[in-house]
Amino acid sequence: MKRFLKIYLDKPELAGLALLIVLVIIFQIKSNSFLLSFENIRGVMGLLPEMALVAIGVTILMICGEFDLSVGSVFALMPMSIAVMLGDGVPFTLAVLIGLGLCAIIGLINGYITLQFSIPSFITTLGMLFIARSLTIVISGGFPPLLPDDLPTWLFTDYIWQGSILRMSFLWFAVIAILAAAFLSLTNFGNWIRATGGFNEAAASMGIPVKRVKIICFMLCSMLAGFAGLLQVLRLGSPLPSIGEGLELQAVAAAVIGGTALSGGIGTVFGAIIGTLLIRVIDNGLVLSRVDSNWFKFAIGVLTMFAVVANAWMGKMSRKIKLEAHK
Repeated sequence: MKRFLKIYLDKPELAGLALLIVLVIIFQIKSNSFLLSFENIRGVMGLLPEMALVAIGVTILMICGEFDLSVGSVFALMPMSIAVMLGDGVPFTLAVLIGLGLCAIIGLINGYITLQFSIPSFITTLGMLFIARSLTIVISGGFPPLLPDDLPTWLFTDYIWQGSILRMSFLWFAVIAILAAAFLSLTNFGNWIRATGGFNEAAASMGIPVKRVKIICFMLCSMLAGFAGLLQVLRLGSPLPSIGEGLELQAVAAAVIGGTALSGGIGTVFGAIIGTLLIRVIDNGLVLSRVDSNWFKFAIGVLTMFAVVANAWMGKMSRKIKLEAHK
């Protein structure tokens, strides 16, 4: 039992990985072996980067001890603002940089208001959720603008090579995920993030610039959400004002299912990816198994609650074992 707890506390994402393997086996059987077919995996992997990038940003912020409920709206606002700029003749590269800058400003506002006025971040970002979604609809006029035909969409949407299972968007996602994982695990700033989320007061007393760390995490979270939205819009070919609705809750669920602690200080990029894959497999597997799609949100809700309860129980058992060891 003690060994199991140690493994779980060191690698909480392994529980999600084990559950993912079990679900893949079950859905593979229920779908008459279609779940792991080439075409189906190709479809799932094509959608993975868009949600996984948002989940990675949310995970980093949760490790830091904060939440961002505005990521779904930022997911829609950035590509919509880029589409409007492109319509006014702004070059694509410049429009993307301005869009990322807009996302960074949104994250800065979220972080500044949260920390300056000691407001819970889920309240601050809930307000930003409505603001960003409203701006998305206003600047679009309620109708999705057309994207120019000469955009370098191949850089994001084409398959890596003919007959490949992966799109170029997956390469962007893989590079960002590797950099984020290295950022969290191999840098002093990554240690600051974990220390800030694990024990805010102790981190401040050690000289860690807690406010700066949190604001940077808010900015990174918003920028990843905006970039993920751009990937989806380039794949779909149209910046719909409604994209990303409910995505913030799925991103939080993916982070928690992947082993990220609600209290902060614990979590990994790999766990966020595992959580995202679990959600995508459940969604896809229910459809292939001919189960009513309305059960999808029910399944994610149950899985999230189970992950939270399991994390709390494991933490309690770990503290109990440590106390017994000191006696």
